[in-house]
Amino acid sequence: MSWKALLELIEKKLEEGGTDSRRFFHGRGRCYEGLEQVCVDSFYPAILVTFFEPHEGEDELCQRLWEMAEPYGYTGVAAQRRYLQGAPVEWPAGKPVAAPLARRGALKFPLTFARQNVGFFLDIEPGRRWLEEQVHARINAGESLKVLNLFAFTCAFSVVARAAGELEVVNIDVNRGVLNRGRENHLSNNLPLKGIKFLQLDALREFNRFDRRGPFQLAIVDPPTRQKGRFDVSENYEKLLQLLPACLAPGADLLMVLNSPGHSEAHFREVIESADSRYRVIERLPQNTDFPDRDPDAALKMLHVRFEG
Repeated sequence: MSWKALLELIEKKLEEGGTDSRRFFHGRGRCYEGLEQVCVDSFYPAILVTFFEPHEGEDELCQRLWEMAEPYGYTGVAAQRRYLQGAPVEWPAGKPVAAPLARRGALKFPLTFARQNVGFFLDIEPGRRWLEEQVHARINAGESLKVLNLFAFTCAFSVVARAAGELEVVNIDVNRGVLNRGRENHLSNNLPLKGIKFLQLDALREFNRFDRRGPFQLAIVDPPTRQKGRFDVSENYEKLLQLLPACLAPGADLLMVLNSPGHSEAHFREVIESADSRYRVIERLPQNTDFPDRDPDAALKMLHVRFEG
């Protein structure tokens, strides 16, 4: 297999400089024939190469990446093989980074390379920028602000919101472990926990246990595509959106996310509009430029929605 296109693109991104975490190569967008099952991420000073299927010359590729990246201050290249049970991680080039981090400006997020999801999603960065802008605009307008963060995972949205201003955030996730990591993400960035809640709840089935903590002026709805026994976007997204108005303030702004290649943007808009006539789709956020996709409908869909209650 030829790695030429991948190496040329990464060389350009290395030359751009910077230590913020980003995707160096996105094969999953199907823009590079033969490389559809390879992704390369920069978590300075580590590089993470993910192989979703076996490829000839995997270790040689990692060694070549290391030779390219070492002059820029990188110390090691990790390889995660998703096609093997447990998605094991090895360090075939350079030295292992003991405590890898995702970096976003002054913010840092500890990662766990030993897990399939390392703890920080790079593709949704336009959504984090959107949230920052919303927080700044509303605080500058003198509003007191409450944010609802559904399917919070490790609470990166909450960290970004709290770093942008003084507010309240309610983080909801069914997994206590990721919420604990979310709490640590706030503390490791020296962000006060006053007004920041971490609630282990099922966003859909236990809605009545957090709806009274509103009304919320901002909300993030970023569910897993399919979480066995708990949530499936095909069956449950509309049901959740039918419940949400009970805890939203009039004029609330929402970021609604759909990460399902099998559902088009048009379908997503229909789901939102049929859930409640008071939802109005303002715009689709631009795609992260590090994640090119041959089919925009298959890519991550991030919609800015206003609740006109």
